[in-house]
Amino acid sequence: MMRCIALVPILLAAGCRSAAQQAPAFDGAQALAWVRHQVDAGPRVPNTAAHRIVGDWLVAELRRRADSVEVQSWVHVTREGDSLRLRNIIARFRPADPNRVLYVSHWDSRPTSDQEADPARRAQPTPGANDGASSTAMLLGVADALRRTPPSMGVDLLFTDGEDWGDFSTTDALIGARYFAQHLPAGYRPLFAVVWDIVGDARSRYVPESSSARAGPEVVERVWNAAREIGLGRVFRNSGSRAYTDDHLPLIEAGIRAIDVIPEELPPYWHTLADTPDKLSAQALQNIGRLALYLVR
Repeated sequence: MMRCIALVPILLAAGCRSAAQQAPAFDGAQALAWVRHQVDAGPRVPNTAAHRIVGDWLVAELRRRADSVEVQSWVHVTREGDSLRLRNIIARFRPADPNRVLYVSHWDSRPTSDQEADPARRAQPTPGANDGASSTAMLLGVADALRRTPPSMGVDLLFTDGEDWGDFSTTDALIGARYFAQHLPAGYRPLFAVVWDIVGDARSRYVPESSSARAGPEVVERVWNAAREIGLGRVFRNSGSRAYTDDHLPLIEAGIRAIDVIPEELPPYWHTLADTPDKLSAQALQNIGRLALYLVR
């Protein structure tokens, strides 16, 4: 039996899905290889060679797949006076379609491992395999799939920079999302937006994030129902709620109906030197990638 979720009228244009419909194919093994590629380049900390190399690689890969790619470049001056050279990367599919969905991942990694048990190790940058590289690789996999089979609506993939730089209580974190929200194209209003973060660990479970549930309850319902329809009901649960400071907050403040898909419990290696690819699963990346594709079919 077909079950359609209650959405605001503009979201209804995207349609409802049958539980029997198959989710589109997604190559989880390739996504995991892209995670390793990012981590092998070195920590993606702004103003470093690894940051530049991975950014250039991501732009080139997206230009091979998307209908258009835009790069927002700017310099952010921190409270300490550091000048960070940053780039947001925006890949667009069906750019002329007024009905659009926005997907977001941050591609930078944190300059300190502030959750390390040993204080002497906290000054080292985190590898950022799950925190940054996993969602970036997943969205690159989405781009690969959309190149083969175009989506049924416009899709924008936003890779933000400077998300993980500093103190999350200041403007020295979520920098790229803030910049994007302050420089939206004229009239830009996607049907909804999903921020994907820390999505590569098979042990992760997801519950609705509290700011997301308040700002876009119909979007949360849409995503969680879609997860159940493709067999991820044990992974996406409706019980409980957690609050996170993440890239969805600047988007919500800009009037975009954005939600955050992030694990209910952050992994024990979060913001540590142990955030490495061996913690991640091709199947976990494939599950999230299939969900992201299912939402735009």
